[in-house]
Amino acid sequence: MFIHLIVIGWLYVALMMAVAEATNTTGTVLGAIFTFLLYGLAPVALVVYLMGTPARRRAIKQRELEAQEAARRAAAEAAGSNLPDQGGEAPADAVAPVRKEP
Repeated sequence: MFIHLIVIGWLYVALMMAVAEATNTTGTVLGAIFTFLLYGLAPVALVVYLMGTPARRRAIKQRELEAQEAARRAAAEAAGSNLPDQGGEAPADAVAPVRKEP
């Protein structure tokens, strides 16, 4: 919310600079347009973009986590159970038992 006040204030000041440029006896409307674009919109767009980077990063990470969770659920349902190691086959021993000779 605080950033919105800064953006509005900055654009207001840049607009007033552009109006002063346009109404000055040696100023031009083209100069006023460039003043507003270069002193107003360009810096504000850059600041808003940079300030929004953490939020975009969090949104991307959240979407990736949701996609991984959905893939995990789909794989578990395809296996026939929602619980791990409950697929229907007994787990095999990694090492075969060895007997001593009598």
